[in-house]
Amino acid sequence: MTHHNSAAQAPTRAPASTPTQSPASTSTSAPALLVLEDGTVHHGSAYGAQGARLGEAVFATGMTGYQETLTDPSYARQIVVQTAPHIGNTGINDEDAESRKIWVAGYVVRDAARRPSNWRSRRTLDEELSSQEIIGIKDVDTRAITRHLRSAGSMKAGIFSGDQAARPVAELVAEVKSQPSMAGARLAEEVSTDTAYVIEPRDHGWTQDIVATVAAIDLGIKTMTPVRMAERGLRVHVLPAASSFAEIEALDPDGVFLSNGPGDPATAANQIGLLREVLDARTPFFGICFGNQILGRALGFGTYKLPFGHRGINQPVMDHATGKVEITSQNHGFAVDAPVGEVVTAPQDRFGRVEVSHSSLNDGVVEGLRCLDIPAFSVQYHPEAAAGPHDSAYLFDRFVELMTDARTKTGADTVTAADTETTTHTVTTTDTETRGGNPLNA
Repeated sequence: MTHHNSAAQAPTRAPASTPTQSPASTSTSAPALLVLEDGTVHHGSAYGAQGARLGEAVFATGMTGYQETLTDPSYARQIVVQTAPHIGNTGINDEDAESRKIWVAGYVVRDAARRPSNWRSRRTLDEELSSQEIIGIKDVDTRAITRHLRSAGSMKAGIFSGDQAARPVAELVAEVKSQPSMAGARLAEEVSTDTAYVIEPRDHGWTQDIVATVAAIDLGIKTMTPVRMAERGLRVHVLPAASSFAEIEALDPDGVFLSNGPGDPATAANQIGLLREVLDARTPFFGICFGNQILGRALGFGTYKLPFGHRGINQPVMDHATGKVEITSQNHGFAVDAPVGEVVTAPQDRFGRVEVSHSSLNDGVVEGLRCLDIPAFSVQYHPEAAAGPHDSAYLFDRFVELMTDARTKTGADTVTAADTETTTHTVTTTDTETRGGNPLNA
């Protein structure tokens, strides 16, 4: 068994209560352990709630945007290690959450800010973690943890704090190993919305005419994604992950969107079948992240689990159409297995030709797909980029062009806000320059 000393503390072991106990509020003096499935143990202090929590250990390289990271549904069932050494500086505000709650299974930081300093801050990160019963650990060597995960790969892990940290280490390692693997995990339905809702077109608070209507399948959608669409005059119907093609057809959308989300795309048989119906109908399609993987599988390509994934806001991607390099925001542990650098006929040959449109400059991973004979494309990264760079914002414009071109070919007229009514719950966006409010928290 391998031990790493963190915060100049020697490895320890000892006894305690059941792992199913309810998390308690944090104590800065309470001990905590990060335990990896290979027996590596890091010693630190409790951060947020106390207790025991299992998940897949992954590292995120963003220097900013920890609130967006915590609330990104794609991190469901994962213990996130922040490589930035100082976390919590700006506290927690009421505007920047990317969903209705914190989704990470656990949180690992080196130096937790003792007090936040930001004019929008409403509470400390420690308080937010505690109130949402998120178990974390601080005062550990996150550089050493990251180097280990980069070499050995993402792996099963657990955070144990307070009384839980006193249990025998061998017992904790066994518990960590016993949890299900992320490979084979079906999670999109767990994080999706329960009911459909609508984001209306807005341009910095002013109502726009409707340029087009989109049916967006929520597989773990981030707040800013439909907001970016609404800024471009799109009416976005956000639908639950289990929605059917008939439910999409009932909306008569100009395009269909599949969002980011957690889990193994090989388990998304329902969404893969749904997307094939969309592609057969020649409805314009755009997918992000998990949506990219589902497009890959719908076209007949395979997917596979990456050793440690891409998670951060500084991932370089090559756009093969232009030769330009984009710095992108990413969060994925799976990828599409498709040939880079050539146009091929999709394994599901009724969909015609397809090419890899973008690839990673770090490791050559497929970062985008473009269909040449049907109106469909996708990217593996996050063009809504909150937090992150805006190099890829043009992809939303490309989606608008795809839909307007398709409507021009069919002779459909431009829709205005007065032309249609909706019976689903309607949510309007706010001034996105200041991010004054979260439509997905409504």
